[in-house]
Amino acid sequence: MSIEAGVLYVVATPIGNLGDISRRALEVLGGVQIVAAEDTRHSARLLRHYGITTRSVALHEHNEREMVPRIIAKLRSGQSVALVSDAGTPLVSDPGYMLVAEARAQGLRVVPVPGPSALVAALSAAGLPTDRFTFEGFLPPRTEARRRRLRDLAEEPRTLIFYESPHRVEQALVDMAQVLGEQRRAVLARELTKVFEEIHGDTLAGLLVWLRQSPERCKGEFVLLLAGAEPPADDAPSAADERLLRALLRELPVSRAAALAAEVTGRKKNVLYQKALKMAESE
Repeated sequence: MSIEAGVLYVVATPIGNLGDISRRALEVLGGVQIVAAEDTRHSARLLRHYGITTRSVALHEHNEREMVPRIIAKLRSGQSVALVSDAGTPLVSDPGYMLVAEARAQGLRVVPVPGPSALVAALSAAGLPTDRFTFEGFLPPRTEARRRRLRDLAEEPRTLIFYESPHRVEQALVDMAQVLGEQRRAVLARELTKVFEEIHGDTLAGLLVWLRQSPERCKGEFVLLLAGAEPPADDAPSAADERLLRALLRELPVSRAAALAAEVTGRKKNVLYQKALKMAESE
């Protein structure tokens, strides 16, 4: 293929198995003038494996503001650039957004070279619904913020997909079980396309047991998938209703809290009253 002048190519690279790279990606990486890589040392292994000698420059979250104008200048001078991340498709929980946005704002051509993506690979093999899903990236690192994000997603009916780090994956599962319920179906995909790949599905409680059975299972890179929330019965309070009741019960008696919640949500007052009564008794 011929490499066009002044074009930014967004190139997906393998997430583990080097054999997953496409012929087109190799042609682009070998034909451009510059490879803008998240970590040049990491990408050097891939380029060296395929005998590609294109010059690389680093483009990551700590130097993006400095490097974007320089790369744009190269593109405007007619040089072509390939943007790659450490693994998978650039911009998906990886740097590159500022460069792509600026290139498009300046009328430069941006061409995707599609290929591997950890979230799509995990979803394809998870056995969870794939017709509708949402990618949430990494959860917040701190417990309270993480639980708050999970509470916001408690009623999401689509399959939920997260990335998680090895030193936080166990605590993330603990928080998910507490916030979303131990019986929520989930799948943990670990080290996708690599030698020690594992894709294990269970309830959140079951996944925790499985993960703790071997220290090796907490190593590597993780994609965590959750089944979407089941829609509540027509007359059953939703998780959002319960959060509202809980907040109101801190300041008001049960009957008044139920009345205000009914006014806000449109649900039946007697149903909310029974729920509020149970909540007050359990405190």
